[in-house]
Amino acid sequence: QVQLVESGGGLVQAGGSLRLSCAASGFTFSDYAMAWIRQAPGKELEWVSGINKVGDTIYANPVKGRFTISRDNAKSTLYLQMNSLKSEDTAVYSCAKALRGQYGLRTVDYNYWGQGTQVTVSS
Repeated sequence: QVQLVESGGGLVQAGGSLRLSCAASGFTFSDYAMAWIRQAPGKELEWVSGINKVGDTIYANPVKGRFTISRDNAKSTLYLQMNSLKSEDTAVYSCAKALRGQYGLRTVDYNYWGQGTQVTVSS
């Protein structure tokens, strides 16, 4: 079955960096787009970044220029490098598998989600 397991979250000071990982299994990772989605306390799900099966990327405006999404198809792993972190980046970050090879910008474009990893940025 499809499994997505995130890691790398933690507590960091504002301006710091974290690198999230998402280990995928149960499907042919290289055939599908992937995304990072986050949810802050009391807020709705927020799509953060997507990467299609050939490596094209897209970012939400709040993280553009600070976050970098990447994938290693040989390791079936998705990454999110987060730099210049701000308090408003505090959230649970989850990776998600897309329905197809191209990323979508809506949660309905994804059919599997990981449990998430907590990122807390202190100001």
